[in-house]
Amino acid sequence: MKKLVRFGIAGGLGFVIDAGVLALLLHLTPLGPFIARLIAIALAMAATWAFNRTFTFDRSGRSLAAEGVRYGSVGITAALVNYGLYSALLLSIPALQPLAAMVFATAASMFFSFYGYSRFVFRGE
Repeated sequence: MKKLVRFGIAGGLGFVIDAGVLALLLHLTPLGPFIARLIAIALAMAATWAFNRTFTFDRSGRSLAAEGVRYGSVGITAALVNYGLYSALLLSIPALQPLAAMVFATAASMFFSFYGYSRFVFRGE
């Protein structure tokens, strides 16, 4: 249960970074919602990796490089699911605000992320 709570905190941190960067980029740059979201996801993923590695799951016992590759594999797959849902929502519901689409897509991909990180990345050898 402790891991799930910490994962939720990491996810909350990632969500704040994702939403904040997306909002800033949409407001301050000419980037559209699709490019801005790619940048936001990348920054959020880096922050959640550091938090999850330090506080949620502990180190796996693998080298930093091996753990990074595994984390990246799960993270990129989860990000593709997240971005795919985000894009599908924006394209199918043109009136939907990008931040609202982000909330739905992030919630849907959260379960995949927890399972992948806890079973594939941070599980001891």
